[in-house]
Amino acid sequence: MLDHVRVAGPVGEIEVRQGDRIRLKPRAGGDVFDLALAGRVAIVEAIEQDYEGQAHLAVVVDDDPGRDLGMLRQPGHRFFFAPEEVEPLSGES
Repeated sequence: MLDHVRVAGPVGEIEVRQGDRIRLKPRAGGDVFDLALAGRVAIVEAIEQDYEGQAHLAVVVDDDPGRDLGMLRQPGHRFFFAPEEVEPLSGES
């Protein structure tokens, strides 16, 4: 598991860590979950790395009624996005 990843922000790259708030900006042509989650605010629960060395942000959506299950890493309440599919929300709590 990685401790941070750099993502494009409004003024250059910004470091994103576990616990940071982000806005989801899924790539075009994604699946139904991408459509449903686009624009939603989420918390980075973890930053995972796959076998090819690519980073993925495991996120829990703020307004998910099962958010506590996502924080416990339960299926259906934790979603994965590439760093280029998120927008950091620096300064928001």
